[in-house]
Amino acid sequence: MRRDNRHIRYAQWGIALIMVLGLAASAAAQTQADTPPFTTPPATVSTAPAPATQGRASMTVYGFAMLDIGQNFKTINPNWFDTMRVTKLPSFAGQFGEDNSTFAGVRQSRLGVKATTPTALGDLKTTFEFEMFGVGVDEGQTTFRLRHAYGELGHFGAGQYWSVFMDPDVFPNSLEYWGPTGMVFFRNVQVRWMPIMTDKHSVTLALERPGASGDPGMLSNRVELQNIMGRSPAPDFTGAYLMNFNKGYVRVAGAVRRIAWDDQLNDQFDLSGSATGWGLNFSSNLKPTSRDVVRIQVVYGEGIQNYMNDSPVDVGIASNPGSAVSPIKGETIPILGTVLFLDHTWNDKWTSTVGFSHQDNKNTELQSADAFHRGYYALGNLLYTPVAGVMMGGEFQWGRRENNSDGWKYDGYKLQFSFKYNFSYKLGG
Repeated sequence: MRRDNRHIRYAQWGIALIMVLGLAASAAAQTQADTPPFTTPPATVSTAPAPATQGRASMTVYGFAMLDIGQNFKTINPNWFDTMRVTKLPSFAGQFGEDNSTFAGVRQSRLGVKATTPTALGDLKTTFEFEMFGVGVDEGQTTFRLRHAYGELGHFGAGQYWSVFMDPDVFPNSLEYWGPTGMVFFRNVQVRWMPIMTDKHSVTLALERPGASGDPGMLSNRVELQNIMGRSPAPDFTGAYLMNFNKGYVRVAGAVRRIAWDDQLNDQFDLSGSATGWGLNFSSNLKPTSRDVVRIQVVYGEGIQNYMNDSPVDVGIASNPGSAVSPIKGETIPILGTVLFLDHTWNDKWTSTVGFSHQDNKNTELQSADAFHRGYYALGNLLYTPVAGVMMGGEFQWGRRENNSDGWKYDGYKLQFSFKYNFSYKLGG
């Protein structure tokens, strides 16, 4: 039986309301001259930090209510009923019951607050944003999930925000929530430095919260592996360079990380070890015409699955011949991910998106036969905007899961309709 969290959720809504009202009071209390309101620029476009001003503080409360309703023509993990997350498709026959189920939910709905406060060092910009899509221990539920809690002043920023290794503008204009399987997609806790912030070029460097997962594979039942504990000995280091030009931009990002694991069992084996994860992410938005945007990404690396949109583990196990003390070892898993989408505007009311994504993991020797190996993802939609702030449309989605070595392949098909109602209200400024 699912536990009743209603009293916790009511308290969370109360806290959120108090925070919003408090910020509103702070903005209204400012009496200085006007300054331009804070609006977050596209993630791929950086501008120079604003000089010190004597303007008023401002705050914008924004978000949307969104309904998703549709049909799963095959099966998927029931906690992920309203997504096309390929790692959650069945890994063996009958895992999630019979085909054909209807779904409906409002988990994409979102609420956020953005504020700007003038200081002697320029404008202090802050963002607090959450949605209702439960993950982790709240998997499958409609509940609070923090998206952003981030502040920025001049060339420095800190908090939870898009990872520097990620390019959020690669995400297509789609209805499906989770997104392309081969995309780098991660909101992470970080401290970032932006030494170059111009209209044409930007450079960003960051220290990000580390984290990784391992797969004991075919030896998962062995006591020796059940006493392995993961450890992150250093923060992840990420960096990105972006260049804008007339018809779009190009971006290259990198990540380097240290992953360690410790053998806690006092026996004749020592299975402790460490590895270095790394990755390179090339991405772009191109505008061949005024009505089209092509979104492209190619990423390759080892042990970077933690940064991917839909990848299971960073480290797998392999045999270590010739060592009686360490007969098995951990290895980072190589991964290749691709994204290619086209967003097309038919006119001022109708748009469409079509595209494809894939990821390929080079599984280690001792991963199980049904471990996730390769995934494919594609969709096409038609969206209608009758008036500003209102969107509705339909979308067909396809995904495929392929296992490591047992020959299993499974295709998922889904038809989704969505209705989205945006709101935004500004105070001060």
